[in-house]
Amino acid sequence: MHVTEPPQCSTVLVRATNWLGDAVMSVPALRAIREAYPRARIAIVAKPWVADIYARESFADEILPYGAASYREKLRFARALRARHFDCAILLQNAFEAAAMARIARIPQIVGYDRDGRGFLLTRPIAVPKPGEVAPHETWYYLELLRRAGIVETLPATVSVLLDGADPARQSGRALFREMQVDGEVIGVSPGAAYGSAKQWLPERFAAAATHVASRRNASVAVFGSSAEGQLCEQVAGLVRAQGIECLNLGGQTTLARFIDLAAACALFLTNDSGAMHVAAALGVPVVAVFGATNHITTGPASSLARVVREPVSCSPCLLRECPIDHRCMTAVEAGRVADVALDLLK
Repeated sequence: MHVTEPPQCSTVLVRATNWLGDAVMSVPALRAIREAYPRARIAIVAKPWVADIYARESFADEILPYGAASYREKLRFARALRARHFDCAILLQNAFEAAAMARIARIPQIVGYDRDGRGFLLTRPIAVPKPGEVAPHETWYYLELLRRAGIVETLPATVSVLLDGADPARQSGRALFREMQVDGEVIGVSPGAAYGSAKQWLPERFAAAATHVASRRNASVAVFGSSAEGQLCEQVAGLVRAQGIECLNLGGQTTLARFIDLAAACALFLTNDSGAMHVAAALGVPVVAVFGATNHITTGPASSLARVVREPVSCSPCLLRECPIDHRCMTAVEAGRVADVALDLLK
């Protein structure tokens, strides 16, 4: 494998990943870019729905939200980047479009994985790791790009993700909960998953596990989710309230920035494999995540305070959006087991 010499840059443009979980898992690589270029001005181009992950982080001097939809809007954005005269672009996002944007912006050095037919647009096309060449967790995929490009010399022995902004987020979140007349411990629950229903544990079991933990801890519960998950969130919240536990349904009512603050203030977070899981874990919150259809080895939470609960079945991980049979990987996980893991984690 050929490792190139590092690009010399005083202004660096980083194209962030598009999805929330990937954005969190790429944080170690973004920190490594800052360490490699301590005096450079680093701007991160990110989709609006992930940009707030980086708002309090020391590795970024500037966040450039990128929400262009039409070809004309994309061209206008790339031309605006051209006027900034960046020395180099590091593409953590894999798409052809990311490389095309950097080319239109006339950035002289463009580093990225040689995939999606974009190699000819890259000035430093980097070979995609073959299976077994790097550790399987996605955090290493982004770090390996930097190593192969010569931006970092070696990779760390282990990787965990803890956001710089965790403490101020926690303080802000506690203030927000007080405004909602919620005092004391809060158990956060995120029962949805953007990828598909195959990743989702049963809502009644989320409610049962949250109720059990909250009753033992004298805590309240807050349910989080997207606007599309409002009905799911209300189902969980209603079941919790029916057991006499105070519960907020915040489904569809939080921006990412507000979710970050509120999640940081939770004493515990119960979740599926989701972007919310990665965010809560990166905020230093104890997390219990139920896995089934997806692979906890590659996309599990990168935190010592996180625990994965799963039931090994022959068809898991299938990586399918919808289960074609009986969802056995999820139905086999009992609420009491998740609650016990959570209570043990909180000791």
